[in-house]
Amino acid sequence: MEQVNALLLLAGILLFIGVLATTLSARLGLPLLLIFLVVGMLAGEDGPGGIVFDNFGTAFFVGNLALAIILLDGGLRTNIATFRVALWPATVLATWGVIGTAALLGAFCTWLLGVDWRYGLLMGSIVGSTDAAAVFNLLRHSGVRLNERVGATLEIESGANDPMAILLVTVLVGVLAGTGATTPWELLGQFVMQFGIGTVAGLLAGRLFGELLRRVRLAEGLYALLIASGGLAVFALTNQLGGSGFLAIYLVGIIVGNRRSRATSHVLRVMDGIAWLAQASMFLLLGLLVTPTHLVEHIWEALAVALFLTFVARPLVVAMTLKPMRFANREIAYVSWVGLRGAVPVVLAVFPVMAGVPGSGLLFDVTFAVVLFSLLVQGATVPWAARRLKVEVPDSGEPLESKEVWIGRETVLALVAFRVEAQSLAVGTPPAELTDLRGRQVRCAALVRHERPLLAPSATPLAAGDIVWLLASPEQVAHLTSLFGRQEQSGHLAVRNFFGEFVLDAASSAAALDATYGLDLAPAESSGSVGELLAARLGRRPVVGDRIGIGNVELTVRAVTAGRIASVGLKMSKHG
Repeated sequence: MEQVNALLLLAGILLFIGVLATTLSARLGLPLLLIFLVVGMLAGEDGPGGIVFDNFGTAFFVGNLALAIILLDGGLRTNIATFRVALWPATVLATWGVIGTAALLGAFCTWLLGVDWRYGLLMGSIVGSTDAAAVFNLLRHSGVRLNERVGATLEIESGANDPMAILLVTVLVGVLAGTGATTPWELLGQFVMQFGIGTVAGLLAGRLFGELLRRVRLAEGLYALLIASGGLAVFALTNQLGGSGFLAIYLVGIIVGNRRSRATSHVLRVMDGIAWLAQASMFLLLGLLVTPTHLVEHIWEALAVALFLTFVARPLVVAMTLKPMRFANREIAYVSWVGLRGAVPVVLAVFPVMAGVPGSGLLFDVTFAVVLFSLLVQGATVPWAARRLKVEVPDSGEPLESKEVWIGRETVLALVAFRVEAQSLAVGTPPAELTDLRGRQVRCAALVRHERPLLAPSATPLAAGDIVWLLASPEQVAHLTSLFGRQEQSGHLAVRNFFGEFVLDAASSAAALDATYGLDLAPAESSGSVGELLAARLGRRPVVGDRIGIGNVELTVRAVTAGRIASVGLKMSKHG
């Protein structure tokens, strides 16, 4: 009993310290997950805590459990529309990208470490995939709003590339440990099983759980427990059948999250806390597992591997993948830079240790050092790189609170609360006059000023600092957020600088635009709409922030609805 209490006390103290320490992350500009990792290292045998922990089996179990929960939560928050935007590039990066990165890095490690090529390739395979926990966390808490194509590509790639990395690592571990000999056909068969079974299991289970949430009536807190337990069961069963449990549980999250029901909002609220607990526990445990003095012994090899991966291997593979898909050079550069490594490579590095592969200690130490480099250097510069490469778009603001109001089984309204920022478009506008881009009105449920509700909220002009509660359809919320977000007054992200001073309906005539500005459009282009002109010139699925220059004007996608351009910003180009 005393031992159990001691373990519970230790776990509670470490988590408590880790959570409090995250308040420093914003001030220091460091990723939150790095804080938990450092707390674990300080509590370990080389730190003040002096805790000796070398149970790789426990770390492997906790790592897999936590990654499954993180992927489920990430899938629940992935909008299917953004999934469509980046499905193909992300899929290619999650397959060929992992293979290409592993091959390039493997060749470099073979030369650098003077080891057998299979050992070098194993090193490349372990750190060849990006990490879902790190990518989800940093992109969603970095304070920048990325171009949707870039953000979706990074998130989907990190959620879908685990099967390929696991396949490469398990095959190479089997070869090096002498427990398996594989032919190209056997490798192909394993690849098809991993992706095939994982995809089928995820799609079927997702539809089943989505329908289940619509029909069952439970206490609010139990909905998330139902999905989490069901998702873990699918994860384990898929792995047992030879498929990719990580892919399956990610797909479960995507399908459940996009099949709205009364229970969805309850699931998201509780899953947020569960996912944070999973991330914190995993990084604390991995921090305990590592011995910093061992890292110092291999610091130069690890630094060389990290630099080659960051500045050579990943940029080459990403450029070869995304350039034919008409990604802009700045988008390619950002996707290359935010190839974050985190818990996944460390968990994969446990495979050869548990299999007894000779020299696996070196693999683990180098992998951990590469992860530290990635979180410290790349993770800390995610916002800076977004601004530098201009892949962010103006912040549209976020509701303070959002609740779903269900009317019957299928009809739902959104009850959202916004704070009126001093430099937002909503200042001075009565709530009764608020509309979305299609001119549809919303209803004001309450208006709070100086912590007191006003008696005539709909007719009262909004002032900075007000809290307004609005009742609208869910699709209106995305349009309304732009009215309440703080409008940048200067710099690249100022709305007038980014989109231009004029707003055009995408359905307006391209011929009229041509006549007004003398663009000299081809007959086929002038016969359509402005939206069709912009989409044709882009040659890819449009997202907010995409722009083209025609003659003396610049056209920028201002809003997208159902995959089609809804409104366009126009400004005179610098050379016009």
